[in-house]
Amino acid sequence: MLSGVSGVSVEFDPSRSSKPALAFLKDYWDAKRGQRAMPSRAGINPAEMKQHIRAIVLVDALPGYADFRYRMIGSDVTEYMLGDATGKTVREAMVRFGEEHGAGAVAAYAHMAQNRLVMRLYGSAAWLGHPHLDFDSIHLPLSDDGEHVNMIISAVVFEPAAGLKG
Repeated sequence: MLSGVSGVSVEFDPSRSSKPALAFLKDYWDAKRGQRAMPSRAGINPAEMKQHIRAIVLVDALPGYADFRYRMIGSDVTEYMLGDATGKTVREAMVRFGEEHGAGAVAAYAHMAQNRLVMRLYGSAAWLGHPHLDFDSIHLPLSDDGEHVNMIISAVVFEPAAGLKG
């Protein structure tokens, strides 16, 4: 969700992930959209994501993509990143990590939404206060009208930092 944060990389239109939750969500999103640019929220069924629901995040796009509001946050993301941020905007939830992180997250989501892109963010979770963890995430646009992004669905996973794996 952040561009310009040390140790965090962004990739648009990423290749298939080796992380099961990320690969699942991308495949699920592709299946739900069919020939459309992106699926609608109505086509997404959380019960079909049961195996990976702990990693799933759903945000509403606010007018003009000025911010985004957390609608649903999986328990792994709550534990390692956001706490209980359901109902908060991205800026409100990220403020504890610094205003620049909230602004960066909103800017990344807005760019993604304006251009209807799939985005991967990955790297060190040190900016979250977890220097012993790395994170990987995929963010996918949803649209009720097929044109304008009104929600983003994501999967975020955490694992021991590369230097700590062994």
